[in-house]
Amino acid sequence: MSGQSLLVPGELSPTRSVPGNIRRPEYVGKPAPTPYKGPEVQTPETVEAMRVAGRIAARAMAEAAKLIAPGVTTDELDKVAHDYMCDHGAYPSTLGYRGFPKSLCTSVNEVICHGIPDSTVLRDGDIINLDVTAYIGGVHGDNNATYLVGEVDEESRLLVERTRESLNRAIKAVKPGRQINIIGRVIESYAKRFGYGVVRDFTGHGINSSFHSGLIIPHYDSPHATTVIQPGMTFTIEPMLTLGTHEYDMWDDGWTVVTKDRRRTAQFEHTLVVTETGTEILTLP
Repeated sequence: MSGQSLLVPGELSPTRSVPGNIRRPEYVGKPAPTPYKGPEVQTPETVEAMRVAGRIAARAMAEAAKLIAPGVTTDELDKVAHDYMCDHGAYPSTLGYRGFPKSLCTSVNEVICHGIPDSTVLRDGDIINLDVTAYIGGVHGDNNATYLVGEVDEESRLLVERTRESLNRAIKAVKPGRQINIIGRVIESYAKRFGYGVVRDFTGHGINSSFHSGLIIPHYDSPHATTVIQPGMTFTIEPMLTLGTHEYDMWDDGWTVVTKDRRRTAQFEHTLVVTETGTEILTLP
């Protein structure tokens, strides 16, 4: 187990600006988004627009990831992703979403999700998740991945590798006619082999013109997730696995979610569209 000290909140930089010609999601400047009332099955035109948004999100994440190294701040990573999205005509979906102050989430070590980029300096041996969502053409594309910082201990490296594999297995399990809970069943059964916790209260979600449509994708075997998968549905799968408990605490910022036992956690995510035979990943660079 890593001997790294626990994270503490850093200092926030000023809010980054977005060029005025870039279209904003409807929730920017509002306390919350307007509830989505549309279908979960999308038109081919919407799916094509999501391919564009997904590619930009994936490339923005990849650009930010190039900078990951000991001594780099999480705010520097935010700037890279922010600039990439804006330079390609996309709005960073997290910026202003329910008041979130930055253009991506940076979740380090014991942070499960929604870490806010700030003056925190990455250390050799850390792991960090980058979660990037781009809005362009009236739709969102959402992806995340966990990266190693320098020389990482074997326990953490395996957690990251196996969390990625749990996502890959879940994606392969998606077929029209199956229920949504097949996704969580596959993830949970794989995670249990290694004694990992599976986070329950933060899930995958429907995504389209809405950042979160209301469709919930649990990463554990939920008996309530009985929605039948249909061609044309678009949603994320984003398993969060932990070295210990799945229970969590939240920082006073109202966003940063950390494991209750402060052990490490990893996450991977793609946005998908269901096809007649399986899925297409929309967040490939």
